[in-house]
Amino acid sequence: MTSVTKEITAQAMAVRTAATLFIFVVIFTGLLSGAYLWTKPAIEASATEEKMKLVDEVLPRSEYDNNLLDDTLALTETPELGQKDPSTLFRARKAGKPVALVFEAVAPDGYAGKIRLIVAIRASGEVAGVRVTQHKETPGLGDYIEIKKDKNKARPWITQFTGMSLAQVSDKEWKVKKDGGRLDYYAGATITPRAVTKAVHKAAKWAEANRDRLFAEGAAK
Repeated sequence: MTSVTKEITAQAMAVRTAATLFIFVVIFTGLLSGAYLWTKPAIEASATEEKMKLVDEVLPRSEYDNNLLDDTLALTETPELGQKDPSTLFRARKAGKPVALVFEAVAPDGYAGKIRLIVAIRASGEVAGVRVTQHKETPGLGDYIEIKKDKNKARPWITQFTGMSLAQVSDKEWKVKKDGGRLDYYAGATITPRAVTKAVHKAAKWAEANRDRLFAEGAAK
Protein backbone atom coordinates (compact mmCIF):
# COMPACT_ATOMS: atom_id res chain seq x y z
CA MET A 1 0.00 0.00 0.00
CA THR A 2 1.45 3.32 -1.06
CA SER A 3 1.71 6.32 1.23
CA VAL A 4 -0.95 8.11 -0.80
CA THR A 5 -3.35 5.18 -0.38
CA LYS A 6 -2.64 5.06 3.34
CA GLU A 7 -3.36 8.77 3.64
CA ILE A 8 -6.65 8.43 1.76
CA THR A 9 -7.66 5.48 3.94
CA ALA A 10 -6.83 7.42 7.12
CA GLN A 11 -8.83 10.41 5.92
CA ALA A 12 -11.79 8.16 5.11
CA MET A 13 -11.67 6.63 8.58
CA ALA A 14 -11.49 10.09 10.15
CA VAL A 15 -14.54 11.19 8.15
CA ARG A 16 -16.48 8.06 9.17
CA THR A 17 -15.53 8.60 12.83
CA ALA A 18 -16.58 12.25 12.70
CA ALA A 19 -19.86 11.31 11.01
CA THR A 20 -20.56 8.64 13.63
CA LEU A 21 -19.87 11.09 16.45
CA PHE A 22 -22.08 13.71 14.80
CA ILE A 23 -24.97 11.27 14.45
CA PHE A 24 -24.51 10.20 18.08
CA VAL A 25 -24.56 13.81 19.27
CA VAL A 26 -27.71 14.54 17.23
CA ILE A 27 -29.49 11.47 18.60
CA PHE A 28 -28.36 12.15 22.18
CA THR A 29 -29.40 15.81 21.95
CA GLY A 30 -32.78 14.76 20.56
CA LEU A 31 -33.29 12.33 23.42
CA LEU A 32 -32.37 14.99 25.98
CA SER A 33 -34.73 17.50 24.36
CA GLY A 34 -37.50 14.94 24.30
CA ALA A 35 -36.94 14.07 27.96
CA TYR A 36 -36.95 17.76 28.91
CA LEU A 37 -40.19 18.45 27.03
CA TRP A 38 -41.76 15.36 28.58
CA THR A 39 -40.77 16.28 32.14
CA LYS A 40 -41.15 20.08 31.81
CA PRO A 41 -44.84 20.19 32.90
CA ALA A 42 -44.07 18.09 35.98
CA ILE A 43 -41.04 20.24 36.85
CA GLU A 44 -43.04 23.46 36.46
CA ALA A 45 -45.91 22.05 38.53
CA SER A 46 -43.48 21.04 41.27
CA ALA A 47 -41.85 24.49 41.27
CA THR A 48 -45.27 26.13 41.48
CA GLU A 49 -46.26 23.89 44.36
CA GLU A 50 -43.06 24.74 46.26
CA LYS A 51 -43.63 28.47 45.74
CA MET A 52 -47.18 28.23 47.04
CA LYS A 53 -46.07 26.22 50.07
CA LEU A 54 -43.80 29.10 51.08
CA VAL A 55 -46.51 31.68 50.44
CA ASP A 56 -49.01 29.65 52.45
CA GLU A 57 -46.70 29.81 55.45
CA VAL A 58 -46.81 33.60 55.55
CA LEU A 59 -50.26 34.37 54.13
CA PRO A 60 -53.37 32.16 54.47
CA ARG A 61 -55.20 31.50 51.18
CA SER A 62 -58.46 32.43 52.86
CA GLU A 63 -57.33 36.06 52.82
CA TYR A 64 -57.23 36.44 49.03
CA ASP A 65 -59.06 35.17 45.95
CA ASN A 66 -56.71 35.97 43.06
CA ASN A 67 -54.02 33.74 41.59
CA LEU A 68 -50.81 35.02 43.15
CA LEU A 69 -48.64 33.35 40.53
CA ASP A 70 -50.41 35.39 37.85
CA ASP A 71 -50.32 38.66 39.78
CA THR A 72 -46.62 39.31 40.14
CA LEU A 73 -44.14 42.12 39.76
CA ALA A 74 -40.51 41.68 38.78
CA LEU A 75 -38.17 43.50 41.12
CA THR A 76 -34.69 44.58 40.15
CA GLU A 77 -31.91 45.12 42.67
CA THR A 78 -33.60 46.41 45.83
CA PRO A 79 -31.15 47.63 48.49
CA GLU A 80 -33.95 48.26 51.00
CA LEU A 81 -34.65 44.53 50.97
CA GLY A 82 -31.00 43.53 50.91
CA GLN A 83 -31.60 42.15 47.41
CA LYS A 84 -28.80 42.43 44.87
CA ASP A 85 -30.44 40.02 42.44
CA PRO A 86 -33.79 40.26 40.62
CA SER A 87 -36.71 38.74 42.50
CA THR A 88 -40.47 38.33 42.20
CA LEU A 89 -43.14 40.07 44.29
CA PHE A 90 -46.60 38.49 44.63
CA ARG A 91 -49.72 40.60 45.09
CA ALA A 92 -52.71 39.25 46.99
CA ARG A 93 -56.12 40.73 46.33
CA LYS A 94 -59.69 40.00 47.34
CA ALA A 95 -62.57 41.15 45.17
CA GLY A 96 -59.99 43.21 43.31
CA LYS A 97 -58.85 45.11 46.39
CA PRO A 98 -55.26 45.02 47.68
CA VAL A 99 -54.73 42.53 50.51
CA ALA A 100 -51.01 41.91 50.91
CA LEU A 101 -47.59 41.91 49.29
CA VAL A 102 -45.43 38.80 49.48
CA PHE A 103 -41.75 39.15 48.64
CA GLU A 104 -38.23 38.05 49.46
CA ALA A 105 -35.81 39.94 51.67
CA VAL A 106 -32.24 39.32 52.79
CA ALA A 107 -30.59 39.96 56.12
CA PRO A 108 -26.97 40.44 54.99
CA ASP A 109 -25.48 40.51 58.47
CA GLY A 110 -26.27 37.14 59.96
CA TYR A 111 -23.66 35.45 62.16
CA ALA A 112 -22.66 33.11 59.33
CA GLY A 113 -23.67 35.20 56.32
CA LYS A 114 -26.85 36.06 54.49
CA ILE A 115 -30.23 35.01 55.85
CA ARG A 116 -32.93 34.81 53.19
CA LEU A 117 -36.54 35.50 54.11
CA ILE A 118 -40.00 35.51 52.64
CA VAL A 119 -42.19 38.27 54.06
CA ALA A 120 -45.89 39.05 53.74
CA ILE A 121 -47.06 42.58 54.55
CA ARG A 122 -50.78 43.33 54.54
CA ALA A 123 -52.12 46.43 52.80
CA SER A 124 -52.76 47.81 56.29
CA GLY A 125 -49.01 47.67 56.97
CA GLU A 126 -49.29 44.75 59.36
CA VAL A 127 -46.87 41.85 59.07
CA ALA A 128 -48.85 38.77 58.04
CA GLY A 129 -45.92 36.40 58.40
CA VAL A 130 -42.19 35.86 58.03
CA ARG A 131 -40.23 32.69 57.30
CA VAL A 132 -36.54 31.96 56.82
CA THR A 133 -35.91 30.23 53.50
CA GLN A 134 -32.12 29.90 53.61
CA HIS A 135 -29.37 30.46 56.17
CA LYS A 136 -26.05 29.12 57.48
CA GLU A 137 -26.47 29.99 61.14
CA THR A 138 -24.91 27.77 63.79
CA PRO A 139 -26.89 24.55 64.35
CA GLY A 140 -28.33 24.36 67.83
CA LEU A 141 -27.58 28.01 68.52
CA GLY A 142 -28.74 30.52 65.93
CA ASP A 143 -30.79 28.23 63.72
CA TYR A 144 -33.91 28.71 65.85
CA ILE A 145 -34.89 31.42 63.37
CA GLU A 146 -35.94 28.52 61.13
CA ILE A 147 -39.31 27.34 62.35
CA LYS A 148 -38.48 23.65 61.92
CA LYS A 149 -35.38 23.99 64.09
CA ASP A 150 -36.99 26.04 66.85
CA LYS A 151 -37.55 23.94 69.98
CA ASN A 152 -40.44 26.16 71.02
CA LYS A 153 -43.15 24.53 68.92
CA ALA A 154 -45.97 26.37 70.69
CA ARG A 155 -44.64 29.79 69.71
CA PRO A 156 -41.64 29.66 67.38
CA TRP A 157 -39.39 32.71 67.52
CA ILE A 158 -40.07 33.81 63.93
CA THR A 159 -43.81 34.13 64.62
CA GLN A 160 -43.23 37.14 66.89
CA PHE A 161 -43.35 39.38 63.83
CA THR A 162 -46.90 38.36 62.95
CA GLY A 163 -49.24 41.24 63.70
CA MET A 164 -46.50 43.85 64.12
CA SER A 165 -46.85 47.10 62.17
CA LEU A 166 -45.09 50.42 61.89
CA ALA A 167 -48.21 52.20 63.12
CA GLN A 168 -48.39 50.24 66.37
CA VAL A 169 -44.72 49.45 67.04
CA SER A 170 -42.17 52.25 67.30
CA ASP A 171 -38.81 52.05 65.54
CA LYS A 172 -37.15 51.63 68.93
CA GLU A 173 -39.23 48.53 69.62
CA TRP A 174 -38.21 46.86 66.34
CA LYS A 175 -35.20 45.38 68.13
CA VAL A 176 -34.42 42.43 70.36
CA LYS A 177 -34.98 43.00 74.07
CA LYS A 178 -31.26 43.10 74.76
CA ASP A 179 -31.13 46.27 72.65
CA GLY A 180 -34.22 47.80 74.26
CA GLY A 181 -36.76 46.39 71.82
CA ARG A 182 -39.69 44.00 72.17
CA LEU A 183 -38.41 40.90 70.37
CA ASP A 184 -37.39 37.92 72.48
CA TYR A 185 -34.16 36.10 71.74
CA TYR A 186 -32.32 33.04 72.94
CA ALA A 187 -29.36 33.62 75.24
CA GLY A 188 -26.02 33.23 73.51
CA ALA A 189 -27.36 34.00 70.06
CA THR A 190 -28.23 37.65 69.56
CA ILE A 191 -26.48 38.45 66.26
CA THR A 192 -28.83 36.20 64.29
CA PRO A 193 -32.16 37.58 65.63
CA ARG A 194 -30.80 41.13 65.38
CA ALA A 195 -30.12 40.61 61.69
CA VAL A 196 -33.56 39.13 60.99
CA THR A 197 -35.37 41.81 63.01
CA LYS A 198 -33.54 44.58 61.18
CA ALA A 199 -34.36 43.03 57.80
CA VAL A 200 -38.07 42.60 58.60
CA HIS A 201 -38.26 46.18 59.88
CA LYS A 202 -36.73 47.46 56.64
CA ALA A 203 -39.09 45.28 54.61
CA ALA A 204 -42.12 46.70 56.44
CA LYS A 205 -40.92 50.26 55.81
CA TRP A 206 -40.26 49.54 52.14
CA ALA A 207 -43.67 47.95 51.64
CA GLU A 208 -45.47 50.84 53.33
CA ALA A 209 -43.58 53.48 51.36
CA ASN A 210 -44.20 51.76 48.01
CA ARG A 211 -47.53 50.01 48.63
CA ASP A 212 -49.71 51.95 46.21
CA ARG A 213 -47.14 51.85 43.41
CA LEU A 214 -46.47 48.14 43.86
CA PHE A 215 -50.14 47.19 43.74
CA ALA A 216 -50.81 49.43 40.72
CA GLU A 217 -47.70 48.85 38.61
CA GLY A 218 -48.32 46.46 35.78
CA ALA A 219 -51.76 45.53 37.12
CA ALA A 220 -54.22 44.03 34.65
CA LYS A 221 -56.83 46.55 33.46
